[in-house]
Amino acid sequence: MGWTEIYRGRVTTAAEAVKVVSSGDHVWLHAGCNNPEELVKALVGRADELEDVEVTHLLTFGAADHVDPRYEKTFRHRALFTGHNVRQAVNEGRADFVPVFLSEIPALIRNRTIPVDVALIQVSPPDEHGFCSYGVGVECTKAAAETAKKAIALVNRQMPRSLGDAFIHASRLTHVVEVDRPVLELPQVTRVGEVARAIGRNVADLIEDGSTLQMGIGEIPDAVLLFLEEKKDLGIHTEMFSDGVVELFERGVVTGEAKTLHKGKIISSFVLGSQKTFDFLDNNPFVEFHPTEYVNDPFVIAQNDKMVAINSAIAVDITGQVCADSMGKNIYSGFGGQVDFIRGAARSKGGKPIIALRSTAKDDAISRIVDTLIEGSGVVTTRADVHYVVTEYGVANLHGRSLRERAAALIECAHPDFREGLRAAARERNLL
Repeated sequence: MGWTEIYRGRVTTAAEAVKVVSSGDHVWLHAGCNNPEELVKALVGRADELEDVEVTHLLTFGAADHVDPRYEKTFRHRALFTGHNVRQAVNEGRADFVPVFLSEIPALIRNRTIPVDVALIQVSPPDEHGFCSYGVGVECTKAAAETAKKAIALVNRQMPRSLGDAFIHASRLTHVVEVDRPVLELPQVTRVGEVARAIGRNVADLIEDGSTLQMGIGEIPDAVLLFLEEKKDLGIHTEMFSDGVVELFERGVVTGEAKTLHKGKIISSFVLGSQKTFDFLDNNPFVEFHPTEYVNDPFVIAQNDKMVAINSAIAVDITGQVCADSMGKNIYSGFGGQVDFIRGAARSKGGKPIIALRSTAKDDAISRIVDTLIEGSGVVTTRADVHYVVTEYGVANLHGRSLRERAAALIECAHPDFREGLRAAARERNLL
């Protein structure tokens, strides 16, 4: 029997497919824009029949009904990165948060530290050889789908076909649910404010022609991209990218021709963007998707000369400790790839690890450059790892600097309204 006959024999409905999930199973959900919503809803529809089912995933968009309080005895969520749709459940103790580097998650899946019995994934239709692409997200899901006892695939006719190490053969899918609907999109920033522009300009000044970039999404990364139009031969090696990178590619700013690893290629693990990004990605040899154990491996990252890693933070203390996953005792997001790329860029020839953040929060009422982190805050990036901290007020180069020098440099990057208070706190600690 050929793969086509095997595939057709496994086509079913979402409701039928999720019947293979049993009480006590560990279920993986495809992350980001790949969220297989139809399968999630069908699984939640079986809540009265199940108990103690653990649901694990990275940040997802769309449906997350499994974290509703009424399903507390049925589903327990394990967040590897805490998005807005599960944040309340984590902080109320109805879900668990795992602080972990994105580069290490696939290995934890394969050795069953993070067990996966059933993987719910969303892929493209099979090609003539029977290979389905993971589409807009490979990340850690490839490891989950290959390790799971059952792989239930939402096969979406509108899912783009990403290239690289981004495929699963149709014969490995135990259940197939076919759909034809738009892939979930992430709304893009429509206007970049003046503060973000100032930060973006300061970051862009650190980026040389021929650099390879890693950056995330949001107003600050979009602002950085605005100031790169005069740069030449930039490359991309990043865990994720969005519409802004596509625009720079189309303008000839991103060429990858100066890259020392995967020359001419955009290397990524997933995208969070609009249909424009999805269309760009589809069957495009300029883009290669790889799992996070490769893309986020600091030793791989470091092979890119002039590697520039741009990451954000919730707060930075005056010694350089970076909090990026929590607000005090409340979990906000996760480690993601920040440390992977900070360390990779630090070991790159001519590399620059950058933490970029607004100097204040809550309409300038709170400084994000602080004397000490709020009680309960987690340190994601240690002060020994931090090189550059950038705000709208300037750049602090902390690498190799003493605590005294760090405090002085960071205070100059703080909002003027908070500098004297920070200086007083630093003097009390004998740092100034």
